[in-house]
Amino acid sequence: MKGKVLIVDDHAEVRALLAVVLEDDYTVLQAESGAALQKLFANEQPDVVLLDVKLPDADGLDLLPQIKKRWPETEVIVLTGHGTMSMAVEAGKRGARTFLSKPFENEKLLADVGAAYQHRQQSQENNTLRRALETMSGTVSPIFGSALMQDVVRTIERVAPSDVTVLITGESGSGKEVIADLVHAMSRRSKGRIIKINCAALPRELIESELFGSVKGAFTGAHADRDGLFRQAEDGTLFLDEISEMPIDTQSKLLRVLQD
Repeated sequence: MKGKVLIVDDHAEVRALLAVVLEDDYTVLQAESGAALQKLFANEQPDVVLLDVKLPDADGLDLLPQIKKRWPETEVIVLTGHGTMSMAVEAGKRGARTFLSKPFENEKLLADVGAAYQHRQQSQENNTLRRALETMSGTVSPIFGSALMQDVVRTIERVAPSDVTVLITGESGSGKEVIADLVHAMSRRSKGRIIKINCAALPRELIESELFGSVKGAFTGAHADRDGLFRQAEDGTLFLDEISEMPIDTQSKLLRVLQD
C-alpha cells in the first residue's frame, strides 16, 4: 500500500507542484487552510504532513501540537519561505520532524518525505510488536535482539494478519512455541483462543478424534459427541507441536483438511 501524505498550504500552485512530485510514490491529500485541516482530523491519520507556516487563518506552528495530539504517529515536515534557525528549533519543540525551505529541490523533498515515512512505518511496526508481546500467553516476553530474529518478526508481521497456514521449523529449544504465540497475538484472531497440542504425546488411536472430533459410539468410550481441536480453535489459532511425530496416515488426512 502507498503511504499517505497530506499537504497543508494556501497556495494552490505549491500544492499542485508538491503533488506532482509525490504522487508516484504516495497517496496525496490536500488542505488549503487551518480550518480545512481540522475538518480532516476525524479521518484516518496520514503518514506524513507537509505543513506551511503561513496560512490565511492560522500559524502553522500553532497547528503542530493539534496535529500531534490528533495524529500522534504522523510525521510533520514544516514548509516555509522565510525559515530561520529559531523557527526551526521551535518547530522541533512542537513536534515537527524537520524543516523544508521554499523553494525546495525535488530530490530533497523526496528524501525528507521518504525518511519521515520510513520512520513512521518503523514506529508502527514497533507498536504492533509491543502490543502483541503484551498479549502473548507466555509468562516471559521474548527479546528479539539479533538481526536474524528481527527478520523473523518482520515475516510474522506480514503473515499474521492473513488466514494462511504457517509452518514453523527449528531445533528443539529454538522458540517455535514463542513464535506461534506471536503469530496468534499479531493476528486478527488474537481475541480467540490459541490451543496447543503436542502431537507426539497423543496416543495413535486417539489423535484423529482429538483433531477432528467424534460422534457418540464411534469407538469404545465415545459416550457423547465431541468437538475436535479444529472446532475448539474456531476464531482462534490451533498450534500443532511436533507435527512430524504424527502418524503418516493422519498427516495425509490433516493435509486434506488444510487444503480444504
